[in-house]
Amino acid sequence: MTASAPGSGEPSDGAPHEPARGAEGAESVAPVGSGTASDLSLRAVLSSRGYVLLLLLSVLIGVPIAFAAFGFVSLQHLIQRGVWEDLPQAVGYAEPPWWWPLPALLLAGLVLAPIVTRLPGGGGHRPVNGLGGPPLGPNALPGVLLAALVTLPLGVVLGPEAPLMALGSGLALLAVREAKRTAHPKMATVLATSGSTTAISTIFGGPLVAVVMMVEAAGLAGPQLVVLLLPCLLASGVGALVFTGFGQWTGLSVGALSLPKVPPDVTLDAADFLWGVPVAVLVGVVVSSAHRIGYVTAGWTERHTARRTVVCAVAVGVLISAYALITGRSPAEAALSGQATLGALAADPHAWSVAALVVLVVCKGLAWGIALGALRGGPIFPAVLLGAALGIACAGLPGMGATPGLALGVSAATAVVTRLPVTSAVLAALLMGPDATNQMPLIAVASVVGFLTAELVDRVKGPAA
Repeated sequence: MTASAPGSGEPSDGAPHEPARGAEGAESVAPVGSGTASDLSLRAVLSSRGYVLLLLLSVLIGVPIAFAAFGFVSLQHLIQRGVWEDLPQAVGYAEPPWWWPLPALLLAGLVLAPIVTRLPGGGGHRPVNGLGGPPLGPNALPGVLLAALVTLPLGVVLGPEAPLMALGSGLALLAVREAKRTAHPKMATVLATSGSTTAISTIFGGPLVAVVMMVEAAGLAGPQLVVLLLPCLLASGVGALVFTGFGQWTGLSVGALSLPKVPPDVTLDAADFLWGVPVAVLVGVVVSSAHRIGYVTAGWTERHTARRTVVCAVAVGVLISAYALITGRSPAEAALSGQATLGALAADPHAWSVAALVVLVVCKGLAWGIALGALRGGPIFPAVLLGAALGIACAGLPGMGATPGLALGVSAATAVVTRLPVTSAVLAALLMGPDATNQMPLIAVASVVGFLTAELVDRVKGPAA
């Protein structure tokens, strides 16, 4: 899977435009006559009246998109807490029993089936295809939001990043009249990309990861890349400010990917590197293999989509329940996107036995693979947990510690699912917090090793799609 630049392709509302890769959006907003953006110097583009207006518009759309994204993730988090904490306690359970995922995922499948088959946009892109693809137009937003708000809190093993990006691009396109999008399709591309970047930056804890992702996904495009990135950075920075201030004022939680506590600070040694490279290869093979299951379920659900969507949702529920039955632990650890479990695992890695971590990887990995092709959501967050669990499970090897295992697992797994090794290293470094400096060499190596392993698996097994 290759994660293309968010906002690339054609919007689903029928307004054609060229891919965001290369960021030629300035051509439609700068007064350049019949010339192209590549014919202009970067200084001329950045100082043009049209581009200045584009930056201003990016700020103006960034604020409402940030408020909308905040409301979306806060509501999702509240529903999730109600399903997995408040409701079990209300019926007499201290934590969800092993069978809890079965009715929850059945309900998720029954709700998602008509959304996928009848609503515009089909509830969003299939997550097995990554975060790229054409931006969804405003007419697809109701289905995307309904699918995410109803199914993700019920235990679907996917993250909120893809629906957030759809929300951002859809609202950005909604802010520009259809006639304007048709007349200036490349401006619509830049605005849709800025909206997606604004929304996704909120769930990654700030604009840095989202913008680095944009740089790497867009490729080397010289001055044209700068033209695209400035609106994205500006809009996502404003959005992050809104999220921070509004979150503190309301006290609502958005469940952003973060590690409030990590294992004790350690210094890397030769043993960490000697074990780190083969462990990163293991993470790459396991996560790549689980990801390829998504292409199988995607092909299987092409026919009899509604019925088979429900079957896949139930299969996810069975796997989550199997984890709880085998380990005697809460099924919530294997359900959902994995943000909460990742935080708990990092805070106290020894609370899980190696056997429990292996069962978590097997059950959640299979469930994630099925969900990638049949359900709706984002692919990144569950992969991060799978990598972290594998890395910590290998921490018992002679000379290897939990902190390096966590760092390399997160980095390698993210590189596998995004195919963006630099973005993966930045995300892992931000998650490790103060210990990132010590772990950065291993993070960088693991990111490259995970990426190359995934490419090798694809070459050996053949293209998955």
